[in-house]
Amino acid sequence: MFPLTCPGKKCVKNDLLSGLTVALALVPEAVAFAFVAGVDPLVGLYGAFMMGIVTALIGGRPGMISGATGAMAVVMVSLVAQQGIEYLFAALLLTGAIQISAGALRLGKFIRLVPYPVMLGFVNGLAIVIFLAQLKQFQIMGDAGELVWLDSQPLLIMLGLITLTMTIIHFLPRLTVAVPSSLAAIVVVTLLVLGLDLDTRSVVDVLRDMSGNAEASIAGGLPSFHIPMVPISWETLKIILPYSFILAGVGLIESLLTMNLIDDLTETRGRGNKECVGQGVGNMVNGLFGGMGGCAMIGQSMININSGGRGRLSGISAALFLLAFILFASGLIEIIPVAALVGVMFIVVIGTFEWATFRMFGKVPLADSLIAILVAIVTVVTDLAIAVIVGVIVSALVFAWEHAKHMLAESHIDQNGSKVYELSGPLFFGSVHAFNEIFDPLNDPDDVIIDFNNSRVADHSGIEAIDNLAERYQRAGKKLHLKHLSEECQQLLDTAGDLVEVNRMEDPVYHVADDRLA
Repeated sequence: MFPLTCPGKKCVKNDLLSGLTVALALVPEAVAFAFVAGVDPLVGLYGAFMMGIVTALIGGRPGMISGATGAMAVVMVSLVAQQGIEYLFAALLLTGAIQISAGALRLGKFIRLVPYPVMLGFVNGLAIVIFLAQLKQFQIMGDAGELVWLDSQPLLIMLGLITLTMTIIHFLPRLTVAVPSSLAAIVVVTLLVLGLDLDTRSVVDVLRDMSGNAEASIAGGLPSFHIPMVPISWETLKIILPYSFILAGVGLIESLLTMNLIDDLTETRGRGNKECVGQGVGNMVNGLFGGMGGCAMIGQSMININSGGRGRLSGISAALFLLAFILFASGLIEIIPVAALVGVMFIVVIGTFEWATFRMFGKVPLADSLIAILVAIVTVVTDLAIAVIVGVIVSALVFAWEHAKHMLAESHIDQNGSKVYELSGPLFFGSVHAFNEIFDPLNDPDDVIIDFNNSRVADHSGIEAIDNLAERYQRAGKKLHLKHLSEECQQLLDTAGDLVEVNRMEDPVYHVADDRLA
């Protein structure tokens, strides 16, 4: 059996109270993302509940919170609008299967290939996205049905309550840590609004503005088993497959990057492949029980960690509290002032944003700083998956450009009259041109040796460069030998045939990292 929490009553209390705090913050987020996806609010709430409890039970990162997210909602909206919600449920089943397959194939380890500047841009971009999302709470529905900004007294009350919430969260831990400061702030601000009868928007006001229904509520029953009502055919698969791959990719990227962030904050290590499986099972359960699916949520995960939640119990309790709100306590949740929840999220923004980014200019390579800024901008303008892909591609190109300059060689004539080129630096697509410039087949002696002791052939472009060089020496009537070539490269040189002589006795053996750490 896996431990639900760390030993001791204090851990249990911290996990339960942090779970309650997270559940309060999940309600408006789930409702908002449900409207983004074009589905009923209860579908979003059910999605948050099922993703939360499944990933908390079997996921690879205790303390991380999963639920309905905006990154996946923006992908869903087109499918729901064109085909209906039943196709969304079918797509979630396939999404889950893809994510489980990624975990079974141990693909979670590849998240380690994301460079730090990309991770930095991801964190900063998400902080900005969370901040911008809260600005919507400063808008109300006008008389003509359009959104208008708050002004005068309502705006002042909203700002005052946000400031009070942030002040309590910041200073309460200096007095006591018995209760999570975020939970205490929500309770205090709610009681203050009720006691003074302040005219400010509550959770139910937001729900009614979004739905246009004056009777809207988060009250509901238990999610029920439901097989997606779609034709089982090749046409259905062609419709849902593209969406499922995108949803699976977006969900895994956001979840695994959030896992890395929580790993750094808690100085522990999550299990990426297990988290892939947990996310996949969560989305499949959503497809069978009428939820909108989702992935890890950086904002709610930060609330959980900052509130003391570390174990699986924190995620389980957050999901169960959310379900309890739906079943029994919708009226209590609906009276919570939106300002209190906005204040909590503003604290999350401040804690999430890497302020050290501004101090790194001039202290790290300019390319790294620009990549971090690029990823943050793309995250805000498009979505997380595109931002990370762009960041990784740009980082790889920068890496290739820099290492292409490191292909150097020293040459000498040995005791047998052969000319020896001692290479240093990687031979890959970026350094092929520099590699070709080193050699002089027309003026070299009849026997030439290339020593790879301080070099490594990294890709097929490097292999082709060696083959082409061998052909150049053959046309000049000369013999080319390769020395200290790695075993992997020897296997790839089959097209060179007898033109290339490899000294296998002195070749080093390279070891590749396995999957045990994933």
